[in-house]
Amino acid sequence: MNAAVIATTFGIVFLAELPDKTALASLVLATRYRALDVFVGAAGGFAVQVAIALAAGELLSLLPHRTLEAIVAALFLLGAFLIFRHGREDEAQAESEAEEAARDAKPGNGTWRAMLTSFTVITIAEFGDLTQIVTANLAAKYDWLPVGIGALVALWAVAALAILGGQALLRFISLTWITRIAAVIMAALAVISLVSAIRG
Repeated sequence: MNAAVIATTFGIVFLAELPDKTALASLVLATRYRALDVFVGAAGGFAVQVAIALAAGELLSLLPHRTLEAIVAALFLLGAFLIFRHGREDEAQAESEAEEAARDAKPGNGTWRAMLTSFTVITIAEFGDLTQIVTANLAAKYDWLPVGIGALVALWAVAALAILGGQALLRFISLTWITRIAAVIMAALAVISLVSAIRG
């Protein structure tokens, strides 16, 4: 098991997910349901999406090396652009979308209802998301197991932070800086992949 791949994946996915709509959705859901129930449901939703991303990464890895590196470089550049643009979007709009998703779910305090609602909201919100694309890219380049572990733990950590006090966290850490750092890391990975594609 490659600890460096786990750590790298964790860092990239964690930074990319912090300003994401699914983190806001987890925060909003936690205002309606018990925190543990929301986390269990969200964790299940993230697990499903990581599994899909890993499968996509395995399919990408079947491509010739040079083609794979070029595609991965392009996707990382796209990721850097998307995360930078997302960081400049109106945060109130993202929060409004998360509230709407939570409001569409029928209110109630039942454990199963809370878990199912959280699972559904997170699974839908995460589908085709930037962190899913990043996970697929990393799984195409490295062994799928450490990538899967790093991505899943990162997503669970962000969900836990959002549920337990996302607003308090943002008082100490600037969302703008988080998105800029994540965008720079993505751009650096794109350059590394592009160099690898050119060298063959």
